[in-house]
Amino acid sequence: MSLPFHRQRPIRSPTLAPVESDSERDGKGGLTIALVNNMPDTALKATERQFMRLVQSAAGKTRVRIHFLALPSIVRSRLAKEHIEREYRDFAELDQLNIDGLIVTGAEPIAQTLSEEKYWREFVDLVDWAKTNTRSTIWSCLAAHAAVKHLGDIERHRLPRKCSGVYDCGKVADHDLLRDLPRSIKVSHSRLNEIRESDLVAQGFSILTYSDQAGVDIFARDDDSRFIFFQGHPEYDALSLQREYMRDVARFLAGDRDDYPAIPASYFEPETEAILVDFEQRARRTRNAELAAELPGLMLRPNVPAGGAATTIFQNWIDFLGDGTPALASEAARK
Repeated sequence: MSLPFHRQRPIRSPTLAPVESDSERDGKGGLTIALVNNMPDTALKATERQFMRLVQSAAGKTRVRIHFLALPSIVRSRLAKEHIEREYRDFAELDQLNIDGLIVTGAEPIAQTLSEEKYWREFVDLVDWAKTNTRSTIWSCLAAHAAVKHLGDIERHRLPRKCSGVYDCGKVADHDLLRDLPRSIKVSHSRLNEIRESDLVAQGFSILTYSDQAGVDIFARDDDSRFIFFQGHPEYDALSLQREYMRDVARFLAGDRDDYPAIPASYFEPETEAILVDFEQRARRTRNAELAAELPGLMLRPNVPAGGAATTIFQNWIDFLGDGTPALASEAARK
């Protein structure tokens, strides 16, 4: 079901019965954050846990209420649909939840271009709605690519090979989102495409962190609402890239993909990388789904990020959500 978005509060959708918000019912303050989780079925629950953990650890004494939602047009398996129906709010209720902050994840691409995806119209409406109905929105990975396509007609570019691994990302701007962070942080990236720095700067986006190997990491733009964009995955836990890599290996062995996945950069211990190289050679010779069960235990490098920098980023974001002052002198007052 598509939500007939309204551009400003407190107007409610005329097609919906009025729903009293949680804050109206309990009379307490605090912040309300919504996660629009569009990740594939296999990552649906892990994404919930990762962002829930981050928000909870970053909130401190701030009372934060979290709602889970998903774009209705994302194709789901039966089990995923049942989970969403049981644990998520109806997407049509978003206009009634009095959201302070929004987090939107990407979806597994199906069409040739983002604008051809089945969910594109819903996503565009969500971007426009977030401009005037949130204090700030975080657009994660593919959602960041889709949002800048709509906001600035910026095209993403296919990479020669998947950007997968842990990369050093340096601070290249002073911004309160980066307060108390070291000059360089380690961030997980996992993507087949990129948005280029020159294209973003030309359309008024500010680059906040950058990697010499992975390119743009975090960028932002302040209009009526502060939009934050993650081209990487600071929310990933230590094992996220391993789960993705093992999934892709299994897909290759099952014949569901033609190319063998590259080992995530700066992620596994050197001894483990050597084992994986040997296993790849064997897998190419004997392509059998049952071979996946023979992968040995894998060891990660000790400096794989496990949420420290991400918690600080989300602490700063939550502080901004609760701060009544504008992001910039030109930022419009919240409706």
